[in-house]
Amino acid sequence: MNILIHPTYFPNVAHFVAMCQAETITFEMADNFQKQTYRNRTYIYGANGKLLLNIPVVHTQKDRQKYVDVLTFNEENWQRNHWKSIESAYKTSPFFEFYEDELRPLFEEPVSSLLDFNLQCFQTVCNCLQLEIKTNQTTTFEKKPTQYTDLRHLVKAKGEKAPSFESYIQVFNDKHGFINNLSIIDLLCNEGPNALNYLESQKIVW
Repeated sequence: MNILIHPTYFPNVAHFVAMCQAETITFEMADNFQKQTYRNRTYIYGANGKLLLNIPVVHTQKDRQKYVDVLTFNEENWQRNHWKSIESAYKTSPFFEFYEDELRPLFEEPVSSLLDFNLQCFQTVCNCLQLEIKTNQTTTFEKKPTQYTDLRHLVKAKGEKAPSFESYIQVFNDKHGFINNLSIIDLLCNEGPNALNYLESQKIVW
C-alpha cells in the first residue's frame, strides 16, 4: 500500500499503524494549514483522562497559510509545559526512563517551524521504535491523488472516527479504562520494545 499522509505532532496510533504497514509513505507538504487538526495537537493519558497538548502557532492576516510556512508561537513556553505534562503522565510507566533522553531534547531546543518540528518528532519516535521508514514528500497539492491511498483525513481531530485498536495496559487504566488512539508517546511508554509488534499486528481496513 502506498499512502499519502500528513506529518503531525507526535502522530497518534492510527497514523503509525498506517505507516508501519505501508510499502511507501509520502508526506503531504503542499497543503494549507487548518485549525483543530493533529498538525499542532496530540492527546496523551493524564491522571484525569485524555489530555490535549496543543502547539500555539503564529497567526497571520492571510486567509490561507501554507503548512510549511506556519511558525510556532513560543512566548507561552509551550515546550516546557508539554514536557511537564508528558513527564507527569508517564513517569511511572514501564518504559518512560528508557526513552526519556531521546524525547526530552525535543522540548529543550528552540523551535520555529511547526512542520520541521513534527518531522523531527516523527524521526525521533522511529529511532525509539528502531523502525526504518523511507518517506517521500509532495511538491504540489493534489485534491484527488490517484497514485496513493489517501489517508490525509486522519489529520482531522474534530469529529474524528478512529479505528478501534486492541487495548494495552495504560498508566491510569484503573481510573479511566483504556483510551483508544492516543499519541504514539502513550504506546511507546507503556509497551516499549513491543510497541512495533503492536503497530504491525493491528488489523485495519482503511
